[in-house]
Amino acid sequence: MSSHNEQLEPTPFELAPQTAPEQIATKSPPGWVLPALGGLALLALIVVFWLPAQVNEPASSSAGPEPIPEAASVTKAAPKAEAEPAADVSPWSDAQAAKLRKEAQAVLQELLDLQFALDERGASEWSAEAYAEALATAQTGDELYRQKQYVEAKNKYQQGLVQLQAINASIPAVVDQQLALVLDGIEQSMIEQAQTALALATLIEPENAALPQLQQRVNVLPTLIEHMEQAQQTESTNDLAAARDQLQLATKLDPLHQRAASELERVSDALIDQQFNDAMSDGYVDLDEGSYSSAKGHFSRAAGLRPGSAEAGSALQEVSVAQQANHLTSLKRQGDKLEQSEQWQQAVDTYQSALEMDASLLFAVEGLERSQSRARVDKQFRAAMLQPNRLSDVAVAEATEKLLTYAVTIPDQGPVLKEQIATLKVLLKRANTLVPLTLRSDGETEVIIYKVARLGTFEQRQLTLRPGTYQARGSRLGYRDVLHKFTIDYQGNSAPLDITCTERIL
Repeated sequence: MSSHNEQLEPTPFELAPQTAPEQIATKSPPGWVLPALGGLALLALIVVFWLPAQVNEPASSSAGPEPIPEAASVTKAAPKAEAEPAADVSPWSDAQAAKLRKEAQAVLQELLDLQFALDERGASEWSAEAYAEALATAQTGDELYRQKQYVEAKNKYQQGLVQLQAINASIPAVVDQQLALVLDGIEQSMIEQAQTALALATLIEPENAALPQLQQRVNVLPTLIEHMEQAQQTESTNDLAAARDQLQLATKLDPLHQRAASELERVSDALIDQQFNDAMSDGYVDLDEGSYSSAKGHFSRAAGLRPGSAEAGSALQEVSVAQQANHLTSLKRQGDKLEQSEQWQQAVDTYQSALEMDASLLFAVEGLERSQSRARVDKQFRAAMLQPNRLSDVAVAEATEKLLTYAVTIPDQGPVLKEQIATLKVLLKRANTLVPLTLRSDGETEVIIYKVARLGTFEQRQLTLRPGTYQARGSRLGYRDVLHKFTIDYQGNSAPLDITCTERIL
């Protein structure tokens, strides 16, 4: 053999060529030749009919070959052929040698088939030493074969076959090893290792189901490495958002890349921490400045970035408490201001709003009590001043008089209350002033002044009435009633009033 990949072929051996019939015919046979030829003919029949059945019987592989006597040379001179007996010719040995040769060739053929299969799978690359050793064993078998040592040759061929079978049986482990190198190269960004191992795995087992996906991953590996390197650079400048974006591109190229996925998770967590801390910091700045709505927005964003964060929850509670305290302080200032301006109903509303937030607030409880009493007085005073004519009703005037008496006793009277008291005193004085009024009639008309008195019939009558608006009705049998509405001025400038029924009913 000249190389490891060279096909092993047995060296063919043939029996020595027999002497041509022409040579034999040139000599006169001795007298014993004819009987000898008859014996040879009988021997030929035995070889043709009996020997093949014996040759086909399996020979024991463990038994060593019977020594094969050298075949008688028929190319020598006739005298020597005459000198050696024909019994030295051994067809039995020749047949046995042929059988052993065929057995050796059968093992050799199996060895060659396996060698060709391993050549196609590149065994000389991934199992060079064992492969070379197996071929050397087969080559030794070739040498023995050429020496017609067929049993020994067969054994060597069998040994070489076993060695090649061991190499063939190691293919799954070798493929797994190469696939592991591919994965390691992908994860460690070793492009050359990944490509080399993938090529070898493809050569050994091209039908492996994992190869297409690994090929795709190796194809995108250079671009993936660029994204990861760019992510590392941007992270070094604290631009975590850009680093995350680069790693997202990397994991999109190869979702199975463990290091890229791990880096994406780490950078994403770091970015969330950064955004969380920034939001919390901005929130506390706004809280210190009293920008409660803005602070609440920052803290809410922080809580969204890290759900369940006790820190964010506590900060939101601080905002709520501070915002409520600020609002209550504002309500207190507003209530005080409204009291000072004597806007009592608005002060009541303000203190009630404060108590809705915290029913235990002392300033709101006291302020509400104080404002409610003043609001009632203010409301009544305003109603009396807006409708002074109602004071003509004695009951209304008396109630207003009592209210005025109470108002005078109120401490710390403001200008509004003082003015209301003064105004109401004047209105009450006018309402209590009796003004004279002259009434005229025909002596036959019944006259009544509602809420004052039933006057009956008269021709002229004098009355004194409180200032206000009144209604008088005149009635006479057979005549239509008359109704007069009139107002009594406190200054006493009212003209005489004529109440007479003049329209007869037909």
